[in-house]
Amino acid sequence: MDFGLSGRARDHLDRLQDFMDARVYPAEPVYAAQRRELAALGREHHVPPVVEELKREARRRGLWNLFLPDATDPAHGLSVTDYAPLAELTGRSPVLAPEATNCAAPDTGNMEVLHLFGTPEQKHRWLRPLLDGEIRSAFAMTEPDVASSDAANIATRIERDGDDYVVNGRKWWITGAADPRCAVMIVMGRTDPAAPAHRRQSMVLVPMDAPGVEVVRALPVFGYQDQHGHCEITFTDVRVPAANLVGEEGGGFAIAQARLGPGRDASTTACAPSARPSGRWS
Repeated sequence: MDFGLSGRARDHLDRLQDFMDARVYPAEPVYAAQRRELAALGREHHVPPVVEELKREARRRGLWNLFLPDATDPAHGLSVTDYAPLAELTGRSPVLAPEATNCAAPDTGNMEVLHLFGTPEQKHRWLRPLLDGEIRSAFAMTEPDVASSDAANIATRIERDGDDYVVNGRKWWITGAADPRCAVMIVMGRTDPAAPAHRRQSMVLVPMDAPGVEVVRALPVFGYQDQHGHCEITFTDVRVPAANLVGEEGGGFAIAQARLGPGRDASTTACAPSARPSGRWS
């Protein structure tokens, strides 16, 4: 098997290497200093200004949204094998480089979900600002009371009430939810507890400022607070329009699998009839 780089991948890798050497690595001590300054002001989850400077420079250099695969958008994206060495390189500065190039989780997976399954309205309201790096997002799946690494165990309830869905439950280790730029969550919960195990779950878009959403705390890891936060969140009678449903009701498990594996390959959406793309975002 030939693992050599294509001409397109080599071009991107050379330009990315220059960006890393000239701008990203020198910015790491600046980022650390700005984080300390913000923490002293009680704003430890606010983004240091150097991050936005790097984002503008990466976009100017054409190093933006590199994660979006050509299987999803041939006119825009790189292939999986073209992107892999770029991801390896940005991983050498995990705090700065992925976000600087708009290739940071959980936004990457959320953008792919919206790209593949979102309605035109959902794409306009949420996907476009994410692709432009104007907002951040979170993926609210894991829960403290069940073995939620198996999405079939999710207990949060999402119940239809007229033209709305009502969400009740508790999530934790929700990455990114403490960042003030986090504007929306994709929330996974049970819509039909009586359905077959893998058809009980659905996903809905919940704005961070929706009434009933409470970020209880940002959970530290070995005493360290991540800038974006890993949060415990409660949902108490959170009401969102039925139009905020992602894909179809009962399709949450299939969408979760499409989001996860293998990492970013959109072809995995063929795993279930319910997980089919709804069209291009552009």
